[in-house]
Amino acid sequence: MSDANALLQRLRSVGALKDGHFLLASGRHSDRYVEKFDLLRQPSATSDVCREVADQVRGERVDVVVGPTTGGVILAFEVARQLGVAAAYAERRSDGVSGREFRRGTTFSPGQRVLVVDDILTTGGSVRETLAALAAQPVDIVAVAVLVDRSGGRVTFEVPLVALTTLDVATWDAEGCPLCAEGIPLVKPGTTTASS
Repeated sequence: MSDANALLQRLRSVGALKDGHFLLASGRHSDRYVEKFDLLRQPSATSDVCREVADQVRGERVDVVVGPTTGGVILAFEVARQLGVAAAYAERRSDGVSGREFRRGTTFSPGQRVLVVDDILTTGGSVRETLAALAAQPVDIVAVAVLVDRSGGRVTFEVPLVALTTLDVATWDAEGCPLCAEGIPLVKPGTTTASS
């Protein structure tokens, strides 16, 4: 697997790339959805995908791979394992303030080169929170790597973005959704049929 089409085929083969009528977290509707946990439940497939990420950044001298909770934890661990470096996890702040922080004794040494890894990039919120938490650390951020850029390339960061594949997924508000007009049942991912 070394191209975007192979990754999409892998995601489809493990049931992670879905076609239908989905209610997104934003409240918008879509006809495609990537369910990361259908991939992450498959250790062999996850390892293969993480090898692709690791191969993309091998020349960058990464010292630490950081992922935001939840899905990014598994990916950061596996990419770090394949690169032979440490992993760290940016967790939601424990004080109720929005954002992320490093806990559980996580420390960084001055000048460490950090790769941020996440699963699906939609708005970039969890990555931005992770980058903000890293801004308080004495590190150099090498890049952000994601499995799927679902923004269609519209989300950018002040560091390079490495996406194994990019999807430009059409979305609609409920009033303008052609799938609603066709009467196709709306599904909220992770649940059953959603109410509209």
